[in-house]
Amino acid sequence: MTTATASGRTLAHPEPGEIRLEAVLHALADPMRMRIVRDLAREEGAELPCSHFRLPVTKSTSTHHFRVLRENGVIRQIYRGTAKLSVLRRDDLDALFPGLLDSVLAAAARQAERLGTDEA
Repeated sequence: MTTATASGRTLAHPEPGEIRLEAVLHALADPMRMRIVRDLAREEGAELPCSHFRLPVTKSTSTHHFRVLRENGVIRQIYRGTAKLSVLRRDDLDALFPGLLDSVLAAAARQAERLGTDEA
């Protein structure tokens, strides 16, 4: 487990070798977390602040979803000043589980299209 430190704040992130498939799948199984991942994937490589995501949940619930994604190795979060920024760990996930992220994102897009929503 590594930690990212900036502005005196530390966040724990699993090392790539610690990321487990079942943990990634668990993190991606929730519709709100999948929505976050889809948004991050659309902004490939961008570090996005939590305020970028328009989630229909409370701030504490949103914080929980970001923590689950971070602790399970799906995203990396860093502080820049007072802003907590999130970025998709695509390189790590693609190296560990080739094709998984692209398959899940494609399936989520098909589901959103089928259901007529953008919340898959």
